[in-house]
Parts: sequence; structure tokens; C-alpha cells
Amino acid sequence: MYLDHAATTPIRPEALAAMQEGFKIWANPSSPHAEGRKAKQALENARERIKKALGWDGEVIFTSGASEAARLAFDNANVMHEAVSTAEHDALHHFVTDRGAQEIRFDQDGLINHESLKKACEPSMAAGNVPENRSLVAVQLVNSETGTRQDIDTVAAIIGEYSGILIADCAQSAGKLALPTTAGMVIVSAHKFGGPIGVGALLVKDFAMLKPAGGHERGYRRGTENLPDILGMAAAIETCDWHTTADQREAFIARLSRDRLTIGQQVDYIVPLVHPKMSAQALLIRLDSMGFAVSAGSACSSGTLKKSRVLDAFGVDDETASRTIRVSLGWNTTPEELERFADAWVKLT
Repeated sequence: MYLDHAATTPIRPEALAAMQEGFKIWANPSSPHAEGRKAKQALENARERIKKALGWDGEVIFTSGASEAARLAFDNANVMHEAVSTAEHDALHHFVTDRGAQEIRFDQDGLINHESLKKACEPSMAAGNVPENRSLVAVQLVNSETGTRQDIDTVAAIIGEYSGILIADCAQSAGKLALPTTAGMVIVSAHKFGGPIGVGALLVKDFAMLKPAGGHERGYRRGTENLPDILGMAAAIETCDWHTTADQREAFIARLSRDRLTIGQQVDYIVPLVHPKMSAQALLIRLDSMGFAVSAGSACSSGTLKKSRVLDAFGVDDETASRTIRVSLGWNTTPEELERFADAWVKLT
């Protein structure tokens, strides 16, 4: 039973069918001949479908996934300063902190600390001054390890006071929660909502926020567009649904509430669990032998269990972190799977 959907979720049949049709449209969308124009039409149609399904009224730049979207934004943003929360995904966090970006900490309730956020935005000019001196600030809407959900509109309002730009990582929320319309940029990844691996997008309110990089995607991204995967992405986001109801997911969490790691307001599809005695590494082995695919809340490197940087950012102590795993639900998770996992967990605890 697959309960590791926060890592990746199985492809939806509608997305697979769309990809198969997409392979028949084989020409380069930038070519001027009839075959190229056909591919271009399919590409732009998919772009509009994705914008409509996500409720996004800005621009869409297709990428190879969330990691490239983040790098494209930070490499090309018309800003002078960069900041990132301490609990961002490794692909984004390591990239921008290596460049000297300022880090933003959290309060005990799991929300972004407002004073830390303001301090990170201070290098920006006050509203109405030189826009090129502003900050680009990255914050996840939903954390991938804990399921903690940020008050993203408040975060955006504070950043806006300093004429900064919020880039919201919505890889774990797109297709499940509404996009934050207050963000200047948004990152999405198709394989998190039932599309293919290897395609995503950077959503931008206004192209003026970015410097053109040359190449395709209206000059903002190098590399020919992956049309079959983009068509799969469009089909997936249009068919987002759940096999379980919200009540069933809430009942599942309630049954495991004694062992749930609670950090702020959390979504009902990412559930961090703490075993009273067993290590995360041992839990993964035991659960795998029982037929359950889950992941650890702490990463295992070179055979040594190390505390998760994300759990550390949220103030989780070392001992608790070492016994934490993550159970994450997806579009095809069934009520029966939830019941069977809950039974297995009760036995293990």
C-alpha cells in the first residue's frame, strides 16, 4: 500500500492518455511549418487549461519540475536581495543559502516569525522606491515533511510592505488547495498531483519580475518544451480529485492523533507520526515488510540517521525527530488502505 504521495504520486490515467496522444504531436513548437504550428497550438492550449484549472491569471513558464522553476526564478528575478524560510525543500534551500540568502525562522506555532521576515525584507527599499532593490522571498504554502500550512496571505502582505516579491512553493498543495493569489511567483510540480515526473512550471504574475534568459517559453527558459508531459500535466490538474472524503481523512488522523507530530495548522494529507520507542529507520523496515510504503521524517545518510533539517527548523527535539515518519495520502488512496494502515500502526505502538 503506497502511502508516500508527498514524494510522488501515481500518474492519473487521464494524464497517461494525454501523454500518449502528445507523442503523436512530435514537432518542435517553435518551428514555423505546419507541424510546428500544430505543436505550438497544443502547447498554448495546455498552458491556458492549466491556468484555468489553477485559477492563475498571470503567466506560465514550463520547466522540467519544481527544482528548475526555483532556480529559474532566483537566477532571473529583477531583485537585489534573497531570503528563504529555514524549512524549505532542500532543492530550493541549499541553492539559495549557498548564494548568501538570508534565512527566516518560525514561531513555536509553526508559522513564519513576522519579525524575522521583516528583517529579511529590510534591505529592500520602502514601497514606492527603486523596485530593483527589492527582495525575493521563498516560503512553502504546505511543508512536505510536516504538512504545516502557512498563513501565506499575511506573509505576502508583510513582504509587500517592503516592495518585495513572494515566491510560494506550492508543490505540495497545487491541485489540493487554492493557489495563493497574493504571491508574485508560484512553483508547481506535475508529479505531485498525478502528472508525469519531469515537468512543472513557474507561475509569474508579470514577466517584468524576470530578466529574459533567451530560448523558448517567450524567451524565459532555454530548452525545447516537453509537449507530451505538458499535456499530461494539463490533464492531471483538470482531474484532481480524491478517492477518500475529507471526513474519512479526518477520521484517520483522529485515530492516530496520540502519535501525530502536531506543528501548527496542518493539512489532512501529510501526517507525521512519532513512535513511542522505535527509530524511524526501524519503522520503515517493519512497515515495508508489512506491505506499507512510507518515508522517514529524518533523512538517512551513509547509514547514519541524521536529524531532519526541516524538523529542526520547527523546533522538534532530536529524540522525537529520530522516531518520526511521514505518511502521505494521494488521489488514489482508499478508505480501506487508511483503515489497514491505522490497524498496523496500532499494533506497532
